[in-house]
Formats: sequence, C-alpha cells, structure tokens
Amino acid sequence: MNRQEIDTLVKQMNVDTATGAVDTRVQQVVVRLLADLFQAIEDLDISQSELWKGLEYFTDAGQANELGLLAAGLGLEHYLDLRADEADAKAGITGGTPRTIEGPLYVAGAPESVGFSRMDDGSESDKIDTLFIEGTVTDTDGNLIPNAKVEIWHANSLGNYSFFDKSQSDFNLRRSILTDSNGQYVAQTTMPVGYGCPPQGTTQFVLNKLGRHGNRPSHVHYFVSAPGYRKLTTQFNIEGDQYLWDDFAFATREGLVATAIDISDEAEIARRGLNKPFKRISFNVALVKEQPKAPSTEVDRRRASA
Repeated sequence: MNRQEIDTLVKQMNVDTATGAVDTRVQQVVVRLLADLFQAIEDLDISQSELWKGLEYFTDAGQANELGLLAAGLGLEHYLDLRADEADAKAGITGGTPRTIEGPLYVAGAPESVGFSRMDDGSESDKIDTLFIEGTVTDTDGNLIPNAKVEIWHANSLGNYSFFDKSQSDFNLRRSILTDSNGQYVAQTTMPVGYGCPPQGTTQFVLNKLGRHGNRPSHVHYFVSAPGYRKLTTQFNIEGDQYLWDDFAFATREGLVATAIDISDEAEIARRGLNKPFKRISFNVALVKEQPKAPSTEVDRRRASA
C-alpha cells in the first residue's frame, strides 16, 4: 500500500466507524500513529510474527512496570526536554537552571521540613560516605526565594529507591525541604551511586538488542517550585562517574554536573555532628518567573504516592 491508501484505510476503520461521542484529540493521535505504524510495516516489511512479538513485549514491559524506564532509555524523555527547550526559546524564555528528565521513580508525600533535613534512615551510615547537599534557590536575577519547595530523591548504595524497594524504610532518601528566610536548603544524606537497569528486565532486553548498556551515573533528582515561578524538574549528575557523559537515559546536561568535595577538617566534622570525614555538594537553583502564555512546565502523569 502507498501512504494515501494507508490513510484511507485507517480513516475507514477508526473514523468512519464512530457512532458515539468522539474525543477529537485522541482520534487525531490514534489515526496518525496507526498510519505511521502501518507505513513502517510496509517500509520495513515487518512480519506478523515480528508484530506480535512486539505486542507481547509491551505486555511484558507493562506487567514489569518498566515502560517508564524504557521511555528514558530510548531517549523519549530527553526528546521531550529538548522540545520543551525549543518551546521556551520561541516564547522568549531564557535563563534558569536547565531542566532534565524526571524518570519513573518519584513518590509523592515525602516528609517536609524548613531549611534542613536528614534524608537517610541511618541504615547505610557505615557502608557509604555521608553527603551534605547545600544550595540556594533564586530567581534569574539572583534574588533569593524563601519558602521554595525543594523535593529531592535518590538511590541507596545498591542503586535502589525506597517505596519500589520494599527492604527500605518509608521515604528513605526522599525529602521535601522548604528554603529558609535566606533562600537556603541543606540535605544530609548518603552518597548516591550509579546503577543499571535490571539485567533480566524488559528495558535491558531491548538495549541488548541495540548493543547499548543500561547504566546511569550517580545522580540526585529534584523538583523545585515556588509561587509565581515555573516549576523545575531537574537533577545533577556527579563528576567522576564513568557514565557521567554516557548516561543511558541521556539526562546529563551542561550546568547539571556537581562535584563532591571531601571534607576532613575536624572542626567542620564536629560542627556537623559527625565522627568521620564526609562529602559536600553545592547545587544552586535559579527559577524562572511565570510569564503570560509561557509553555507549562507541569506534567500530568501518574506518579506513586505513599
């Protein structure tokens, strides 16, 4: 079939057959995607067996709750970020901390505090370095923003996230910190590590077929929001990780690389209430003010909550 014949067939099957109320946007998207899929079947001579294997794969990926991971691994989330950057540029919006992918592992409802929070439950204190993450939230002119909400989450020393990893305590390594009167926030936590996709999982299965690895560098996720400002979804990746610029999820971006500094000064260790050296990362965030007709930075998607 040529494209005109394909478009006619898709319309006959999915538009002309409507007998009830039609969601025109859903219809538009389904018709376009179906026509593009039919065209790909023609162009690539995809067999019936290959098509059904593909459908079986998506069934398996959904049952394994890995479709969100697959979206990151194939670059779909990164593409959406680049598209959002283009939309901002067309709207004349510049500046602020760069956005990057959210990933599939956010959980709503983390404990909230003002200025400071300890994120870890202490279970790994003897296994991995303590880390202090410190920073300010400002506008693009450098004005401090008190009471900004900084939501932070990251993996433990095994590369696993609480809630999804039932061996961890509730909200381990997940916190919401409201900046203090000076626009500052401090999080005491443990040093995050890089990790890979489940080796026998559905995402790694596809990556293997593409000859790709499924590794992420050590990183920390952020949502940052404040009244009158555009919500920021971002993360920093940590300097020195072998996958820093080879992130399978394509989340590393200029301006989002943080350096962990070793602190061994005894007075500073004592001031922090510790008994051993620790690491410190500075990560400042600049938010962009809301503007009329600016593209929304809110993404309506299903997220876990506890």
